[in-house]
Amino acid sequence: MRFATRLLLVQLATVTAVVAVCALVFGWLSVRQLRAESEAAALNIARTVAEDHDVKSEVAEFSADPGTPDAAHLRDGVLQQIASDVASRTDALFVVITDDHGIRLAHPNEDLLGQVVSTPFAEVLEGNEVVDWEVGTLGESARAKVPIYPEDAGQPVGEVSVGFERASVFDDLPALLTTIAVAALGGVALATFATLLLRRRFERLTLGLQPEELVALVQNQAAVLEGVGDGVVALDPDGVVRVCNGAAARMLRLDDPVGRRFDELPLPQDVVRAVREGATAVEAVVGDRVLYLDTRPVRRNARALGEILVVRDRTDVEALAGRLETVRAMTEALRVQRHEFANRLHVASGLIDAERVDEARAFLGDLAERGAVDFAVAGLERVPDAFLQSLLGATGAAARERGVTLRISDDTLLLSEVALAEDVAAILGNLVGNAVTAAVAGAEPRWVELALLGDGDELVVTVADSGGGIRPMGSDPFARAGSREDDPDRSDRVHGHGFGLPLSRDLARRHGGDVWLIDAGGDGAGAVFGARLPGALRRDTAHPRKEKA
Repeated sequence: MRFATRLLLVQLATVTAVVAVCALVFGWLSVRQLRAESEAAALNIARTVAEDHDVKSEVAEFSADPGTPDAAHLRDGVLQQIASDVASRTDALFVVITDDHGIRLAHPNEDLLGQVVSTPFAEVLEGNEVVDWEVGTLGESARAKVPIYPEDAGQPVGEVSVGFERASVFDDLPALLTTIAVAALGGVALATFATLLLRRRFERLTLGLQPEELVALVQNQAAVLEGVGDGVVALDPDGVVRVCNGAAARMLRLDDPVGRRFDELPLPQDVVRAVREGATAVEAVVGDRVLYLDTRPVRRNARALGEILVVRDRTDVEALAGRLETVRAMTEALRVQRHEFANRLHVASGLIDAERVDEARAFLGDLAERGAVDFAVAGLERVPDAFLQSLLGATGAAARERGVTLRISDDTLLLSEVALAEDVAAILGNLVGNAVTAAVAGAEPRWVELALLGDGDELVVTVADSGGGIRPMGSDPFARAGSREDDPDRSDRVHGHGFGLPLSRDLARRHGGDVWLIDAGGDGAGAVFGARLPGALRRDTAHPRKEKA
């Protein structure tokens, strides 16, 4: 049996029980009320009869006579006539009048006149009014007994007893019980209708899932959300955070975000904008982390349930990419070195084969003096750091194969060694690689000029090229492009249409630095980019040349 059906039955049983109890209580109160009304009516009638002047005088006269009244005289007496008239007008079962000895002076049954009443009367003759249900010669009745006082207000001289038959007291009870039953049935029907509506609402809110399924869903959700390294943030259609696992809170640096609007959270504007626009494949920097954001709408049965924001930490990936870029650059340098060294060995071998030994000896001496490979990067001696020399030499060799000359600017002043080799390699590799690609697309002569400045532990770099500048003009070089299907001309563009520039800027900003466009170029002039990376250099590192000196 489904939970909603069980809930319906339990609610109906509860409502029915409550209505039944209320109906019984109301019926009991109604019986009490009818009894009280009949007793009050009997008491009022008895009081009225006891205050009648004729009744007082006649009863006082009979009480003063020590003998027993004659029954025949009583049948035609004033008291019998008064009692009969009152009983007929009020539909009372009886109106009985007695003297101070309990002798019936008036009674519906004339055969009982002159006899002592069958119910107690002593308490009444003491001056008390008595209201009760008693069984007498006429059966059970609700009766009231009132003392009769003489005109001089002395001791009671008799009593008046008025009673109503039990059946007449509860004449209205069937109609009252019928009303109660109809009201109870109406309440049960209304409760049934409300329960059906509640069941429908419950199933709509739970998307038709049963509590057992909801429990399993919560357990699975907790296991999945807390068991994966990705951050997950669930938003309802109003943009309120409903779910945020620990990984998302840690990466986005959020403190108790559940129940708050996503727009109000302390997040960078590009993150908020990406979620608001439903963007996918968005990269952003939050604190010192490079994050990858992916927003996806959630729907069930054509009903929008909100959005899911998946957050992935790309910091380690970017670091690995920097390492791979460094390895790739070194591999390319080794390939170029091997190729050039093989060519020089072929030259030396040819000179020896031609018995031109003196020329071969001079060639080998020059080779030994200049080294196995000439990187052909003008001004490379201005860079004392071995890592940068190798990186720029390899980059220059690769650029030379594409017809582009890499040179170090005369403004270069670098006296310290590199501390953040991976990040420096990633940033320089992206900037110089883009510049080489732009120069290849430009006119002769094709060149890329690099300037490096050291200020304490901060490295400042500028990269200029001989290309045609930022194309199209006015575009943002740091804007992340979509996929190749979304941007078919992407392969023809150079600056700011991949992930190199934005990722380089993100890496620099992680360390408190930045990458920016100095000059967009155009009209025969290439673009100029700048980069600042604090902490990239080691402090108090002696210049190699000074050590040699």
